[in-house]
Amino acid sequence: MTTDTAAWPVIEVASGVWLAAGGVGEVPVSAHPGDRARAAGLPAWRAREFLAGRGLLRALLGRVRASAAGACVGAAPRGAPRLVGHDGLGVSVAHDGGTVAAAVAAGRAVGVDVQHPDDRPSRALARRLLGGRLAEFDALDPADAARELAWVWTAQESCVKATGEGLAGRPWTVEVPLGARSGLWRGHRWLSLRDRFTTPLSCAFTVRTGQPTGPCPPEG
Repeated sequence: MTTDTAAWPVIEVASGVWLAAGGVGEVPVSAHPGDRARAAGLPAWRAREFLAGRGLLRALLGRVRASAAGACVGAAPRGAPRLVGHDGLGVSVAHDGGTVAAAVAAGRAVGVDVQHPDDRPSRALARRLLGGRLAEFDALDPADAARELAWVWTAQESCVKATGEGLAGRPWTVEVPLGARSGLWRGHRWLSLRDRFTTPLSCAFTVRTGQPTGPCPPEG
C-alpha cells in the first residue's frame, strides 16, 4: 500500500511495516528539542541530514502511529534507535548523499539503509560483499557494477540494523545475490525496493511466526 504525502510517499512494505524516503530538501525537518540537542554538536552538513532523517521518522510516525510521533528517541544497548515509552515499535533511519529514509514496524524490529553508488566501483569491496560471485560483478559495466554493489550493501546493512548490531553484525556475511529483490537472514526478511526507488534502498524486518520462510517478492 502506498499513501501519497507530497514528495515522500508512505509505503507499507509488509503488514505493519512502513517506510518513507526523500531528499533532504523534500522532507520535514525535526523541531523536537531532543533531536535539536543531538544535532547541535554535529558538522552542519551532518546536522541537516540528521534532522531531516528524524523529521521524516516523526512525520511517518504521525501517519501510522500518531501517539508516538513526539516521543524521545533513545538508544538501545547496541546503539540502535528506540522510541522511549514505545518498545512495541521498531524504528530505523538512514541517510546518504542528501537522501534520507525512515522505517517503522509494529511489533517487530526493522532496519533501513540507503546508499548512493560510488563513482568507481571497488573490486576489493565487491570481493568482500559478494564472496564467490565476483565473475558476475566483473561482467557488468562500471556504472551498473557500482549500482548493484550499492543495492547489495543496503540489503546487508539493513539486516544488521534490524538486529541492532550494526557493523558488529558483519553485514558483508549476509548473502545477497546481485540483482536480488528479497531474501531471508537469521529470522529477518530483507527487501530491496527496486520498483520504488532509483537510489538503492533496502529494508529488513523480523519475520513473524507463521509467515512463509522462503524468499518472496515485495508486498504492497
